[in-house]
Amino acid sequence: MDLLRSLPLGLYLEEPQTWLHKLDPRVKLFWLLSFLTSYVVANNYWRVLLVLLLITFTVFAKIPLRVWRQQMGWLLILSFMVLVIGSISPDGLGISYQSRLPANEQILTQPITDKKTQVTPVIADSNKKYSYVLFQKGFVKINRRSLDLAIRLSTIVFTLIYSTNLYLLTTAPEEITSGMESLMQPLRRFNIPVTELTLTLTLSLRFIPLVLEEIQNLVRSVMTRAINWKKLGLKGGAKVWLIVTERLLENLLLRAEQMANAMMVRGFTSPNEHRVKWQELKLKTGDWLAIATLMVFWGIRIAFGADSSA
Repeated sequence: MDLLRSLPLGLYLEEPQTWLHKLDPRVKLFWLLSFLTSYVVANNYWRVLLVLLLITFTVFAKIPLRVWRQQMGWLLILSFMVLVIGSISPDGLGISYQSRLPANEQILTQPITDKKTQVTPVIADSNKKYSYVLFQKGFVKINRRSLDLAIRLSTIVFTLIYSTNLYLLTTAPEEITSGMESLMQPLRRFNIPVTELTLTLTLSLRFIPLVLEEIQNLVRSVMTRAINWKKLGLKGGAKVWLIVTERLLENLLLRAEQMANAMMVRGFTSPNEHRVKWQELKLKTGDWLAIATLMVFWGIRIAFGADSSA
């Protein structure tokens, strides 16, 4: 069991360097925020389009299949399960459904013209049937509202998780820190410790692999002891995992204390009294092209992606 290989969530991919790696971290951050915010008050077509865009970016960036196969695979399975469960779930309206058209359909052959306004009313075509219940067989029933909610939930699960993971996968923690520090420079006027905030963000991103490593080591230590779980029973098994969890917290607190001592030795004791030199950021041709594409992205979102029912 290797969590760092089978579940590389939040980890940075150093090799190979794709075109997503070469983009400015600030530009990628704006793209990430666009994916997370354009979802609000959007129709289902736009929500599905976001999922397709994320998959397209991953494929055309030529990220190794071994990296994103398990992440995207499990996430697609989870989203599909949410879609299926949400579709067959009750819509919660608590009403009895009936056809929109009367039982005895009457086709008006001659339009009725209003003598005063000389306007002929438009009569709906009776051949276009509307049905609130889309599918029903036995206890399985899918209606329009439940399907709409299922699409909303399944797409938001995929979009929120995978867009963030793709950003962390193609952006080094130091690049994220330098980009956020560059964007947060105006906050220095209000005596906000920008350097400390960005440094804390970098440490938290660097701490993710340590957490996965500690979990992996503890799980391996439990597996090597060949514990007979059937003899322990439910209560005994719960005690074992409680001890493992306690040990995990102790190890993580010990790692955090070691990092804090190392920072204090290096002079990180008070806000804004030290300078952390990150890499220099400069927008290139690819970054300006990404910004122009982002403007087109929002133009399409405003023009066609709004939810008319909101």
